[in-house]
Amino acid sequence: MCGILAVLGCIDNSQAKRSRIIELSRRLRHRGPDWSGLHCHQNCYLSHQRLAVVDPTSGDQPLYNEDKTVVVTVNGEIYNHKQLREKLHSHQFRTGSDCEVIAHLYEEYGEDFVDMLDGMFSFVLLDTRDKSFIAARDAIGITPLYIGWGLDGSVWFASEMKALSDDCEQFMSFLPGHIYSSKQGALRRWYNPPWYSEKIPSTPYDPKVLREAFEKAFSKPSTGNLVLILLAVFKRLMTDVPFGVLLSGGLDSSLVAAVAARQLANSEVACQWGSQLHTFCIGLKGSPDLKAAKEVADYIGTRHHEFHFTVQEGIDALEEVIYHIETYDVTTIRASTPMFLMSRKIKSLGVKMVLSGEGSDEIFGGYLYFHKAPNKEEFHEETCRKIKALHLYDCLRANKSTSAWGLEARVPFLDKEFINIAMSIDPEWKMIRPDLGRIEKWILRNAFDDDKKPYLPKHILYRQKEQFSDGVGYSWIDGLKDHANKEVTDAMLINANFIYPENTPTTKEGYYYRTIFEKFFPKKHATDLVFLLVQFSLLEKKANQTEYYISRLNAARSTVPGGPSVACSTAKAVEWDAAWSENPDPSGRAALGVHASAYEAQKGGIAGKIAIA
Repeated sequence: MCGILAVLGCIDNSQAKRSRIIELSRRLRHRGPDWSGLHCHQNCYLSHQRLAVVDPTSGDQPLYNEDKTVVVTVNGEIYNHKQLREKLHSHQFRTGSDCEVIAHLYEEYGEDFVDMLDGMFSFVLLDTRDKSFIAARDAIGITPLYIGWGLDGSVWFASEMKALSDDCEQFMSFLPGHIYSSKQGALRRWYNPPWYSEKIPSTPYDPKVLREAFEKAFSKPSTGNLVLILLAVFKRLMTDVPFGVLLSGGLDSSLVAAVAARQLANSEVACQWGSQLHTFCIGLKGSPDLKAAKEVADYIGTRHHEFHFTVQEGIDALEEVIYHIETYDVTTIRASTPMFLMSRKIKSLGVKMVLSGEGSDEIFGGYLYFHKAPNKEEFHEETCRKIKALHLYDCLRANKSTSAWGLEARVPFLDKEFINIAMSIDPEWKMIRPDLGRIEKWILRNAFDDDKKPYLPKHILYRQKEQFSDGVGYSWIDGLKDHANKEVTDAMLINANFIYPENTPTTKEGYYYRTIFEKFFPKKHATDLVFLLVQFSLLEKKANQTEYYISRLNAARSTVPGGPSVACSTAKAVEWDAAWSENPDPSGRAALGVHASAYEAQKGGIAGKIAIA
């Protein structure tokens, strides 16, 4: 992953302003430690911090068209860049970078080219001929992007909000699947898949189609030619640097590793880096994930690297973790901490890219609370809600936890075509049906259940869903709660709504994380509160006005979602079970009656750790 910062239309174009842009861009250098670039055109600045993964020698950014009138700064990977270059045969390319196609596609097609990109990306493009610009984010929000506004009328974009928070009057998360055009002055959605409407699909389940969408590469005719179609895992082996797979021993990461291990021998990267896949796992000693991951690694024949951490080491890292991931969401912090620690270890081995298993639970309803889905309609609607919110949770965690150490994470399950196929299946097949022997994600497990050439050991293929923050060791979450109980008093929690009126923390653990978050992204000064009260007295209190002025108090707070959750559910799904609504904990062990090691219910709700954490 790289780090991008763009400032467009600012009043000041002095040397002092250039120095300030460079200073802010340095805040993103952890994302791209390999090189820095800055392009300045009058009052517009595009900066880049590069992590060199494809074409390390010549792909420095910003990138340009032939006469350098079009400038682009990109964070991401364009997996179909070779096919796109063939469409642009009249253009001259300066580098081997996969991202250079963006400048030339803009020349050829104008603003309507983003849907042609197959990959994960956030970019800002400046057309110096008329000083217009566009910014876009990938379909699901795998790469992070924020948009902000300065008092001088400038528009800002950055990979992380730490580059915007001090200089922008207001900022927000840039919506996934959207493009911003300066000509229109607004966001519009470019990603419009069939599932986005949440209409209930009816395509029958075909395990072969689902499996091949994830693992195969094939050719199909197109206008008289054969076009190579690289599917979810194979296309993500595009790299010029050492790589591996994050392997927790759960279903999703194990399938990614198993498929990658099979395909590696036939890929271009095998010639450069060898045909034995490297896998990585972290956990407390004796944790469920460590045991399962080792078994999978031995089964599929990878070179496995096992890392350990202690609860205290995780607690000691919390401030640094929250600074990098830029959230106070409880479950995200719980899972980000071990991933953050593991990423540091992986980078120390010289690895710069990893495949990871995020997205499967959202697509297939893999979280344990889906056991309570009342019907296929609500099941499907919840999966749609979960996918649409991935950029606020698992995509944010996977990207920022790894990017903190200059490591890039790629997620095959969030391939656009794979999502379209998986979300077109009649959700009746995804429903959890114990009477039919169907556990969570049964259709995915069944698709890879091959007795002739097994992908995984049977008990791994059908291992119960274990959230990453649980799988690293149950004492990890217990230790976090115990630590928060010591740091946060009862009185602090009782008065939390006065201190944090937006997304008020309801547990001591949540309150503790919030205090750390506020250190890095503090609320506005008291003068802004006075401004707010004056505006309320002068204006009608319309809903949109009220929301805008409240958000002025702290734009950073507003980028973090809120609401009750059980076992990673949305607030809507909490309604599925009355007992769960009394147990607002995102751990999978909160799925009472489902998880094999669920918390024990006692009078007054869940025992101790849940009730006061």
